[in-house]
Amino acid sequence: MPKTLSPLRNTDTSVTLRRLVVLRWWLLAGEVAAILVVPVLLDIALPRWPMLVVVGLQILANTLVARRINRTPAFDDGELFVQLVLDIVALTVLMFLSGGAANPLISLLLPPVAIAALGLSAGRVAIIAGLAVAAYSLLNLIYLPLPIADVERAARLHLAGMWFTFVVSVVMLAWFVVRMTASIRQRDAELAAVREKALRDERVIALGSLAAGAAHELSTPLATMAIVAGELAHDASLGEAAHADVALLRKQIAACKGIISGLTERAGAERLDNAAAVQADRWLSEVHRRWLELRPSATSDLKLAGRAPAPMIITDKTLEQGLLNLFSNAADTGSEVSVVADWDGEWLTIEVHDSGPGFAAPILEQAGREPFPTHAAGSGIGLFLAHAAISRLGGQLSLHNDGGGVARIRLPATVTT
Repeated sequence: MPKTLSPLRNTDTSVTLRRLVVLRWWLLAGEVAAILVVPVLLDIALPRWPMLVVVGLQILANTLVARRINRTPAFDDGELFVQLVLDIVALTVLMFLSGGAANPLISLLLPPVAIAALGLSAGRVAIIAGLAVAAYSLLNLIYLPLPIADVERAARLHLAGMWFTFVVSVVMLAWFVVRMTASIRQRDAELAAVREKALRDERVIALGSLAAGAAHELSTPLATMAIVAGELAHDASLGEAAHADVALLRKQIAACKGIISGLTERAGAERLDNAAAVQADRWLSEVHRRWLELRPSATSDLKLAGRAPAPMIITDKTLEQGLLNLFSNAADTGSEVSVVADWDGEWLTIEVHDSGPGFAAPILEQAGREPFPTHAAGSGIGLFLAHAAISRLGGQLSLHNDGGGVARIRLPATVTT
């Protein structure tokens, strides 16, 4: 079976090819200048037209490669290998026409080898290196000598040419290696982000499975509690205050059963196929009202600061649960919870404020990307699940302290009604 290269490797090769094309244009400009200027300034006869024909073929090849790169998003290693072979062949022909291995520009055979070492497999690098060595060796034997009668002048010109070639090679290699290193670092950062997201999704799925099991186990005791609370509600011997407490208890039991039913329905990680577009202000008001029913002892206010009409946003059950977790974390500080929502044409911003001690430094640094131990004062698994739910829908969660803890949520808006 033929080998299949990964899209990431193909992308890296395309980037290397683009840089090779840019490098070639500078090299070709230098070759043309040298062919036209050297005979005039240094009084050295060169076979101009054969050399210009070779350079013209290089320009044609580089133009075709540049057009192909613009049309094709990715190339494999074979394309880069062929281009480097062509460079070595063209440079060898130019050196043959201008003094062979005695030409100080012979060191320009080194950059293709360095580029191959950075972007090709070991086998192809060995071939490129072998070609460069073979070309250098052959040019020691077969070449057209430069007509310089003065030996001392020839030595001075050779030393000056060696210095010039060294400078050019250093600049070319430094530029290419620096750019390649930057690309590698960027790719490593992207891979790290992908790995982190995959690990986070695995944790969310595992927590979903655990939640489904817990929901199944809790259904029986909740059913028993509902039966007992129903019997107490019909007990005429209880006072009015006791009946009010029983009514509250039944309401809380019903809310717990609703939560457990939802967990059972979406055991595991819920798909975005089940997400729906809702009007932001109505959705947020409903979520806030539901939370107040679950936390009747909490004190909270909701302020909708944006201009009507509110935008539409994509939500699902996991996002609602994540927002409820943030509300509960704020209420667990023992202070009043203030929820402020604002929006524009692109984003819905929700800020959850409390007047407690604020977030600790490790929590601010991780911002829910990792679960904290259960004793971490309301910033453990709930914050982690909130971050996961918001990220799944293209949103952002950030934490900071401003007279207490502030959790800021940004969700992408769709269309405005």
